[in-house]
Formats: sequence, C-alpha cells, structure tokens
Amino acid sequence: MTTEWWRGAAIYQIYPRSFADANGDGVGDLRGITAHLEHVASLGVDAVWISPFYTSPMADFGYDVADYCDIDPVFGTLADFDALIARAHALGLRVVTDQVWSHTSDKHPWFTQSRAARHGDKADWYVWADAKPDGTPPNNWQSVFGGAAWTWDARRQQYYLHTFLKEQPQLNIRHPAVQDALLAVGRFWLDRGVDGFRLDAINHGMGAADLADNPPAPPDDRPRTRSFDFQLKVHSQDQPDMLPFVERIRALTDTYDARFSVAEIGGGDNDAVRKAYTAAGRLETAYGFDFLYADRLTPELVHNALSQWPGAAGEGWPSWAFENHDAPRAVSRWALPEDRERFARAKIVLLAALRGNIFLYQGEELGLTQVSVPFEKLRDPEAIANWPLTLGRDGARTPMPWTAAAPGHGFTNAGEAWLPFGSDHGAMAVAVQEADPGSLLHWTRHVLALRRAEPALRLGTLRFVDAPPGVVAFERAHAGDRLFCAVNLTAAACDVVVPAGAVLLAHGVSGGRFDGYGAVIVRR
Repeated sequence: MTTEWWRGAAIYQIYPRSFADANGDGVGDLRGITAHLEHVASLGVDAVWISPFYTSPMADFGYDVADYCDIDPVFGTLADFDALIARAHALGLRVVTDQVWSHTSDKHPWFTQSRAARHGDKADWYVWADAKPDGTPPNNWQSVFGGAAWTWDARRQQYYLHTFLKEQPQLNIRHPAVQDALLAVGRFWLDRGVDGFRLDAINHGMGAADLADNPPAPPDDRPRTRSFDFQLKVHSQDQPDMLPFVERIRALTDTYDARFSVAEIGGGDNDAVRKAYTAAGRLETAYGFDFLYADRLTPELVHNALSQWPGAAGEGWPSWAFENHDAPRAVSRWALPEDRERFARAKIVLLAALRGNIFLYQGEELGLTQVSVPFEKLRDPEAIANWPLTLGRDGARTPMPWTAAAPGHGFTNAGEAWLPFGSDHGAMAVAVQEADPGSLLHWTRHVLALRRAEPALRLGTLRFVDAPPGVVAFERAHAGDRLFCAVNLTAAACDVVVPAGAVLLAHGVSGGRFDGYGAVIVRR
C-alpha cells in the first residue's frame, strides 16, 4: 500500500442536514453524525467528506458562508466538531471538510464592509463593476441558477458578481489579501485536525479580468432550462490565473502531515481543467460531472471518462462519483424500478473497480431512490425558481432512514423532518438491511472490502478489453497482479468471455453467462 492514504481511497459524503438529527429539531447535526460514524466505518471507506456546517443564513443551505471559522447553531458547536473529529480518527476515518472559497454569504462581515463604500480595506474583496452607460450589467454572464450573474447595489452604485444566488457574492480571489484570508481559514481547520478539503466550485473562483462577454453556446440536443445553459463559459470560469492560488493551497496543506485536497470542477468537457488543477505542485485530485448528470450509464460513457486519465507521466490523479447532494440519485436515473436492486449491486462493483478515488454519497449503500418532493415542500432555491422544468436537488437530499419506523425513521424524533422521506425509503433503512445478510448494504461492504484488500483496484493501471454491447470490461494491474473486471450495464442477459482465474466477486454471473446487471472480478 502507498503511504499516501488518499490515493485510491473510498470517501463517503455526508450532507449534515440529512444524516442524523440528535437534538430533535428535524434537521441533522454534528452530534448526529458522530453518533453514526460506526456505520460509516463499517462500510470500509477511508474518509468522510462533510458538506458545509459553517455559520450561514442558509439561502443555499450552507454553501453561503457567513463565518468560515464557526459552526452554525443548527449543526452544533465547535466542541461538537472536535468530538466528531476525535471519534472519526478513533474509528480510523479521515475527515475532509467542504471549503467554499469562490463566494461568501452576503451576510458575511467581509461583504458588509465591502458594499459600504468604494474605499476601505475590503472595498475590493469582491468583484464589483460599474454599469454600462445604459445601466445594464457589466457583461452578459449568467448565474448557474438562472438570470444575470450581476446584482445592482445602491450603496456602492455598482454591480456585484454572483455565479450562484444573489445572496452568494463572488470573492475577488485576485486580491492577495483575500487569498491570505482564505488560507488562514484553511489553517484554522487543519489545526483543528481535519485531514483535507473538498474545494467547492473552485474553477468558478476567478473570471476573466477584463470581464469579456461569454459567446453563445452552439445548438445541441441538450435541454436548456436556465439562461446559464445558453453560453459557453469561456470567460466566466476556468481561468488559468486561478492556478497560482491553487499552488498556494497545496503549499499550505503540505505543511501538515498526510493532508489531501480534492477540487470540484464543474462544467462540461473539463478534463483539461482537472488536469491543470492536479498538475505537480497543485491539488492531489479533482472530480467532474462525467457521471453525476448523465441520463444513462453506458460502456461508452465509462470508456470516455476513464480514457482521459490513462496515468501518463506528470498526470494528476482522478476521482469519480455517481451520486452527490447536487445530482439525482443514480438508481433512479439509470435503471427501471423493477431493475434497481440488481442494478445497484452492479453499480457499486463498477465504482469500486475504477482507477482513482471513489466517492459514495450517504444512502448510496442502501440503494436510496430519488424522492419526488411536492412544490410546497421544496427547499432548494434552484428548484423553486425553475419549477417545474428543473428537477432540483431536494430529491437527493432527503433524510437518511436509519429504521423502518415512521415518521422519523430513526433520523429524528421530531414530528417532521426538514424534507420528506421517500415512500419506499423505510423498507431500505439501515436497520432493515443490517438484519438481511443478502442486502445491498452487506454487498456494498463486501465490495469495498475487496477494493481495500486489492492494490490492483486501488492503485493499478486500467486497460479496457473487448466486450459484448452493453458490457464494460477492463483489466486492473499492479505489481504483477492482474484483475479482470466486467459489468453488464443492461437488463438483458448476455455471454461474456471471462478469463480463467480465481473469482473474487460475482453477482448474477455463471461461467461466462451474465444476467442483466451481472458483474464479476476475476484474478487472472
């Protein structure tokens, strides 16, 4: 095994509002996470990534930070966080925290001072620009959530930039003092014992200095439900000027032992950006949206994504996720209801066999489905603003079911949770699956244990091999050990040439005959 704990690691994402509620207010919290870390450790993952828990007015549920160095009362206290870190480390789990450094809340004291006047020590800490002569915004950039990415501020008589909500003003990361302040935030949490950072929307952190207009996107067959979808984001994101700051982040984490950072790189066709962010002297890894919003899981998709990261000299290290708090649940996107149980088993085999780090989102080990949240119970500002054309994020953020007992399912003893449970989630609860040795939960543990035990799966090269239509097959190799991995990504049975060797794992496979969503890993 490598001394770099993170290389090939399996990392479990926790969305704090929806994991476990310890104080009975219907919202998950840090003490709830701590109380259930044994479940996470039992999966065989190496680390947890915890979505934001900082002080926030919750316009975007924690991704609008008002104080980077304190805990929002809904989640607990700094003492609760320290207890979480101690418990995680005692269980052998590393802790990776979300750092939202591209923007703050409009309630952050930095922004309050910045908007007060055009002069002062924080006047230039955010991206401000004058109106055009006709009073319209400085350029045509659009917000991810729809509408112009600029809001007029009467105090300064200028527009401020916000890539997301107007309550999330964009930091001016070109300013050295802003960089210094953000690195001080990182140092605060590293000193508190965190093992690394997930850097939210980091490639959105800097737009072109001249604020040039984005060109229109050429016509394609993808639906366009937001004004953001009509542009190529040539000037509003992915700027190379951001990379020196990325190097400063790496220099900071390198002053601590065994730390690790992963960049979230949004946008389409972003392999070149991910490689730039993970080049030597920059971040350890990055993940994109290859799988998170794909409407089908196909061999071609897997091949195209993995082939961009062949392990060439000087290349960074990839990371992959099929689900997270922003994307619809994969079992609902990629399989019909009658196929979801066997598909979920194949999906975890494929994820565990990929070269790179892998991320599992809470409830993925249970096969949780996407929940259809009625309009009156929506909390996601994007879903509300674009209803009903945008699916929104609430359906993947519903609370974790720990028991079958309604109404709280072991998540809360409050009368109602902050989001509704899926009608089928009680039957998938942790307690239900713990009692069934044949459950997806136990299967997930089995698969992740194999990944942890096999250096070829964690660290090895990946070479695709020929397979029938609908089947993805490849060889993982490390230090003379070779593993053949094949997954049928269709509901139809088929024949696959499986090389002779010791079967390490099989689901729905007999010899070379694969059932729908069959999967196998064989030592050659």
